[in-house]
Amino acid sequence: MPRWMLDAGPQRVLVASNFVYTLGSGLYLTAGVLYFTEAVRLPAGQVGLGLGIAGLLALIVGVAVGHLADRRGARGIYAATLVVQALATAGFVLVDGFWPFVGAVCAAAAAKAAGTAARSPLIRHYGGERPQQLRAYLRAVTNVGISLGAVLAGWVVQVGTLSAYQLMVAGNAIAFVVSAVILLRLPSVAPLPAAGGPRWIAVRDRPYLLLTVLDGVMAIQFKVLTVAVPLWIVGATTAPHWLISATMLTGTVLVVAFQVRAGRTVDSPAAGARAYRRAGVAFLIACSLLPLSAGIPAWAAAALLLTAVVIHTVGELWHSAAGFEVSFALAPHHATGQYLGVFGLGAGLAEALGPGLLITLCITWGRPGWYVTGAMFALTGLAAPPAVRWAHRHRAPHPEPAPAREASTA
Repeated sequence: MPRWMLDAGPQRVLVASNFVYTLGSGLYLTAGVLYFTEAVRLPAGQVGLGLGIAGLLALIVGVAVGHLADRRGARGIYAATLVVQALATAGFVLVDGFWPFVGAVCAAAAAKAAGTAARSPLIRHYGGERPQQLRAYLRAVTNVGISLGAVLAGWVVQVGTLSAYQLMVAGNAIAFVVSAVILLRLPSVAPLPAAGGPRWIAVRDRPYLLLTVLDGVMAIQFKVLTVAVPLWIVGATTAPHWLISATMLTGTVLVVAFQVRAGRTVDSPAAGARAYRRAGVAFLIACSLLPLSAGIPAWAAAALLLTAVVIHTVGELWHSAAGFEVSFALAPHHATGQYLGVFGLGAGLAEALGPGLLITLCITWGRPGWYVTGAMFALTGLAAPPAVRWAHRHRAPHPEPAPAREASTA
């Protein structure tokens, strides 16, 4: 564990809560869709539609709950979202048709988005002078937890029975409850007083909204390794199919090993802007190499694909570090939850729209689509520095309200 984490008890509590949460998330991310298609027997088209509806609802909820966490106290709000997510997930076992499915996944997705926004003030409060570093560490831990959850989910998929899938759902829900219980060990943090002026300041902050859009476009890169590359390997190359798991493992190991280190070098909005630019270049190079893997021997395709994945993951490290930095540094302390809820809209749209866009460009169109995708990321990276400078000029004149005192330990 890095030195900067050793002396901070609340940071360790956040990390432990996050680790247990992501164990459950790893179960669902790996086998959740299969549960609804294979165990519940819903058509894949209905599952996709329901998940899309849930994703759009989650976009709205995140901003509102982030504001509530600012005004009412982040720890209690975040713990409540974990409990709601646990109950919604447990409700998956009762799903027997399309509309019950929609209701359950909407509740779960909304609670997840709300929890992400509500956690942000806690990261800022307990992150010390560099909450971005704590956020980077949490991301590394997230990859470890999801990987372990995915291993457990592999057993569920291999067994393939209704009981096994229901056990997975129960394990997922239990993980969320345990995460909430661990979180309650945090000292209660009194909310910061609101500043004068309009309530919904984040949605009026045009420079910050522009950064949200740019980060959202670049966030489509997260779907390259999970959606586009597996489909490309299977449909366009002679590489062995086990390489899909190898590419996933490569990316995960690099994130776990280097995300915190990458975050240390991105320590100001200007550094964040430069990291966005470097990330765009890395994605352009990776997206230019990936289509070259078609039509060549399997060993050469495998080597080229793994090289491209490493370069892409380096870009991912820079992109994540840049997002952590600018989203926190350019958000007022008294409205962290609201601002980070708004910033999450970009990633939410990428989650909802990214897979379809990448399939259309990279799989349906083919090789030219990869180049277009890489150019999109590169241009987004080039647009980030002037956007960050605009947001920084807009942010600087506004003073922070005096912080409220920390409440007693619960």
